[in-house]
Formats: sequence, C-alpha cells, structure tokens
Amino acid sequence: MSVLAQRDAAAIREEWLGSALSTLPADRPAAEAAISGLYRLIGLAPPRFHWVTSPLKALVTVPPGAGRETLDRMAQWPVPRQLSALVTKLCLDLDVLARRFPLGWEQPIRRTVRASLSRSVNSALLMPLRAAHDTPYPQASNWYGVQCVSWLAHYDALRRTTGVTFSEEQNRQLDLWAAVARSCGWWWPREGVCVVSERPSVLHTEVWGDDGEVRLHCAYGPAVRYADGWDMYAWHGTRVPPWVITDPDVDRITREPNVEVRRCAIEHVGWPAYIDRAGLRLVATAPDPGNPGSELRLFDMRAGTRVLLAVNGSVERDGLRRRYGLTVPGSLDDPVAAAAWTYGLSAHQYAQLVRRT
Repeated sequence: MSVLAQRDAAAIREEWLGSALSTLPADRPAAEAAISGLYRLIGLAPPRFHWVTSPLKALVTVPPGAGRETLDRMAQWPVPRQLSALVTKLCLDLDVLARRFPLGWEQPIRRTVRASLSRSVNSALLMPLRAAHDTPYPQASNWYGVQCVSWLAHYDALRRTTGVTFSEEQNRQLDLWAAVARSCGWWWPREGVCVVSERPSVLHTEVWGDDGEVRLHCAYGPAVRYADGWDMYAWHGTRVPPWVITDPDVDRITREPNVEVRRCAIEHVGWPAYIDRAGLRLVATAPDPGNPGSELRLFDMRAGTRVLLAVNGSVERDGLRRRYGLTVPGSLDDPVAAAAWTYGLSAHQYAQLVRRT
C-alpha cells in the first residue's frame, strides 16, 4: 500500500469518524429516504417514521402500529434480522472482489480504517447506547453492529483508493447504508414503523489511540447530552456517575464501592491533592529503579489496601509525565516491592528494569 494511498485511507477514516461523532440535527428527509430504500431491498413498503430525541426515549417508546415488537423481543424482530442478512451478503460479495485485487490493500485498509473506527465507535457511541439499555450487552447488539460506520468506511475506502470496482447494485446498497449513517442517530426498524433517534447535541471525546481512535471524556460536564436532557458522564473512556465530574470530594470517594469509579474520581482530583485532602499516612518512599529520577511513595489508603504513588514512565501526548496511584495489598511495606507487584515481578526483577512504561 503506497504512502499516498495510506494518507487517502486515513482521510476517509477521519471523514467517517466525523460523521459518526456529528452533533448536527438529523437530516430527516435524507434518513427517511435511505431507510425506505433499504426496506424496499428486503421487499417491504417504506415504514411510517417515529422520531425521538434520544436512544433512551427510543427504548421506552412503542409507537402505534408496532404490534408485539416491544423492546424485550428486539432480538426476534424480523426487520433487523432481514437487514442484517442483507449486509452480511453484501460484505461477503465485496470481500470476494477485494481479494481478487492483486495489490494486497484490503488488509491494511481493514486494519487502519475498519479496526480503528470500530474501536472509536465502541468507546464513544456504544457506551451511551449501553447506558440507555442499562446493560453492557443489549439484545440488539448485532443490529447495532450493522449500524457501525466501520464496515461502511472499509468498503468506501476500498472503492475510493484501490481501484476495486463494485457493481452498480453493490454501490447502490452501500450508498443507502452510508446515507443513513451520515444523516441520523441510531434507528430501530419494525414492520410498518421505524423509530429513529436524533444525534446528541453534545459529544466530547479525546484522542487516545495510535490511529486517531477516540473515547468519551469531559472533565467539566456530561460527555454526552441529548436535546431532551438525557446525558452521560465519562472520564477518559470510563462511564462514571455525575458526582465524579461535578463534585469529586474525598468523602464520596471513600464511600464509593466501585474501584474504577473511585479511581476516576481520584484522578479528577489529582493523586497528590487527594492524598493530602484524605490525610493518608505515608508508609515509605524510595527511588524508582524502573524510572530513574522519579520517586515511589507508598501510603495507607483503606482497610487492607495501600496506594503507590508513581510517575508515568512514558510521556503523555501533551509532553508531560503524569503522577498516578495504584492500589496494592496492605501487606506491602516497600515501595519498590509494591511497584514490582503491579507488574507481577519480584522487587529484585523490577529493580533490573531499564525503564518501565
């Protein structure tokens, strides 16, 4: 794959990521026209459209004419299954064409475009959808995968950068799916009626991967908010309750049973500030043999646990080295042994490291 083709593929990836993260109002005529076209492809008349302000609203809405197709039966709805089968066949056919192309560009594009976008969608868009379902594995997860832009971007990049030629019908199907993805939020197709969600009005992300992957993060408010007021908070890709962002005080952190939520709240406060405010007792300090010039500090934290304050061995994107805390067993009295424990090493093995990362 040439350097120019790689740049073109990366530009297409960013173009599709921008569409996926858009907070513009939905283009309702375009979405309805494209969804109607997809219904026709599976032999159904265009549905009646029921627009909602957020995924949460969609999941509690059973529009007139939906019959028995309620949320708890979503995995058995016939229309999503028919549309998913349509996508499966399209992808299989396009893969056959791509494998016939001699330059071997399909796999690099799959890796740099499809895989990268899949990680971004999972971190930035599926998280609020799971929050709306209040479960990490919604019944309609296969259908949501069909709506992920990663597969669309993959084949779009193939036809735009490699010279692979799709048939007129294949291009028509791909364009219909692309038009939906570019014009609205999530959608739920039933026989005769289709529920479609508006996009979020607020969506905050940060870049965290080597290929431009993003995840939800906002240090001062909701990472995602819809026009109806439904929102979700996130700290560096982890869903958190609002207080972690709005009021991360020491008492709340101490009472929080979820270790990930507690970690995020402490990071928001800052480990040095948290240790000071919480009045944690310093157990011991030691030079960090895995990170020359830095110091390890071990503190009592909670019953049966201690926290090791260390400096990141690698530079962050902003050029700084962050301090961070790691929870370790309360039986550890030596900071070096505590640092070694986090790597599954002995204190002697850790001391031989040139530099940890």
